[in-house]
Amino acid sequence: MKILLTAINARYIHSNPAVYSLRACAGEKYRPNLEIAEYTINYRGEEILADLYRKSPDVIAFSCYIWNWSIIEGLLAELPKIMPCVPVWLGGPEVSYHPEELLFKYPAVTGVMIGEGEETFRELTEYYCGGTASGEENRTAGGGEERLHAIRGIAYRRSGPGREDEICRTPERELTDLSALPFLYDDPGPFENKIIYYESSRGCPFRCSYCLSSIDKKVRLRDIDTVKKELQFFLDHKINQVKFTDRTFNCDHGHAKEIWRYLAEHDNGVTNFHFEIAADILTEEELNILAGLRPGLVQLEIGVQTVNEETLREIRRPSDIDKIRRVVGRIGEAHNIHVHLDLIAGLPYEDYESFVHSFNSVFEMRPQQLQLGFLKVLKGSYLSEKAADYGIRYTDAPPYEVLSTNWLSYEELLTFKQVESMVEIYYNSGQFTCTLPLVRTAFPDAFTMFLQLADFYREKGYLLTSPSRVDRYLALLDFAGNIKLPDASSGQEEILRQALTFDLYLRENMKSRPAFAKDLMPYKQRIRDYYRKEAEIRHDLQDYAGYDGRQLAKMTHMEVFDYPVWEPDFRKHMKKSDEPLMVLFDYGTRNALTYEARHVVVSGEKERISYG
Repeated sequence: MKILLTAINARYIHSNPAVYSLRACAGEKYRPNLEIAEYTINYRGEEILADLYRKSPDVIAFSCYIWNWSIIEGLLAELPKIMPCVPVWLGGPEVSYHPEELLFKYPAVTGVMIGEGEETFRELTEYYCGGTASGEENRTAGGGEERLHAIRGIAYRRSGPGREDEICRTPERELTDLSALPFLYDDPGPFENKIIYYESSRGCPFRCSYCLSSIDKKVRLRDIDTVKKELQFFLDHKINQVKFTDRTFNCDHGHAKEIWRYLAEHDNGVTNFHFEIAADILTEEELNILAGLRPGLVQLEIGVQTVNEETLREIRRPSDIDKIRRVVGRIGEAHNIHVHLDLIAGLPYEDYESFVHSFNSVFEMRPQQLQLGFLKVLKGSYLSEKAADYGIRYTDAPPYEVLSTNWLSYEELLTFKQVESMVEIYYNSGQFTCTLPLVRTAFPDAFTMFLQLADFYREKGYLLTSPSRVDRYLALLDFAGNIKLPDASSGQEEILRQALTFDLYLRENMKSRPAFAKDLMPYKQRIRDYYRKEAEIRHDLQDYAGYDGRQLAKMTHMEVFDYPVWEPDFRKHMKKSDEPLMVLFDYGTRNALTYEARHVVVSGEKERISYG
């Protein structure tokens, strides 16, 4: 008897904690009967179908979410044609709130696990595997029906001639004791180069109307000593990134502080931990703990969503925007934590002008990433019940994304989509940290800059293509040719060219020199002399012992600038330097947050200035 736990992830680097939790909770006795199959949404449906067939399962269980439901729906139509006798079970948030409807719509589906699935799946595994080695007695028509009906938290199709259209739903299951669940991971091998997800709490104290977590308002914490042991597993194996799935990680202050302190004390110098938090409930003590962490140890995601007070009240999300602004500023001052701030377009009472204001307000908080999302009307959420009242029209197919509201037209949402693309390319990529602030000085606000950049992309046809990295630099230079930087006078184009050159080499030792970069031929001898002297007496490259000048020149990069474009104060005056500035880019030492290379100003015999 083989039960195949099937996950279809959004990206290759993702893993699916649900299927690993189900397998772990089924117990060692049934471990040989359980197999996990993970795919991504980039697979073609027929490829997944063929692989499922070749695995020869006796039962298939799908983990269902908005990002994979369309693919699973396609599989449900084809599976009975090639595996007509294989029971199919569904679980996950995409199917938990309308199971009877799904069972009527898809005859191939045997049943649906509703809500939290660990205990439910363990009993289903016993049902299919517990009678004999093959589980045959439980799979006969009508056999084991009473045992199946005794499993709480499922909806299933009755078996037997003439009963196929009968749907039975069992009583709701009690919420799971989170501390009683076994650890999901015992072997880090399958997760190499992937993000691992971890859960130290379930539920959320807040009642945001667009979120399914608001349905389960009871917050349950995993035993803190157990959490520490499990975190040590990630630290010992030097997992690259662990993302906590806790909906509001810091809603229990004691729990959050214990975990952050443990990570600080046991930091391995490699692993990054991602937390979703409410910034406006952070305490002074918590801010001090965070400020003392190794750069890159922790990443914080903060859902601002909007700064419109009426909208915040309507979606039942109490927020102190002023405190969020102050807290994000405090976190940024320590230069050790990567901060994501989230916005949602399409919320009730937020029109075009209001959203532009929200965007600019959040952008001015200077997060490392600004995630511009679009409202998803999730089945089971309170907002889905109110959608008609708000005039919210959304796609029938997943992810049920907003198309228009009483306050926003489809055309306006399309505008936001185009702005989102520019934010992803030019801000969230972190590849234009020198040039973009310069360009920003020519516009009244950030939204206007991204909007005009989006218009430029559309006119050039770039929105329909995928420009290469260097092409994005060239596009920004072309766009900037139509603007005027304050105080740049006649040197504007050269300032922008040098800023782009700095941004490019800050991240990569390019093999091919870009067309917009300065001609280095007049400085070749000075550059060779620098590396020769550096090989003899180490001033800037102490970590490169044993390498000669030529090798140092290949492993690093030297660029010459007329303008100190990397200096924050440069944007205020934009003055040319008195002499050419030689800047060394050291790719062996990078900023833990931005991955930018350490760069050192080594002009002439002046005192060296090191950055990053």
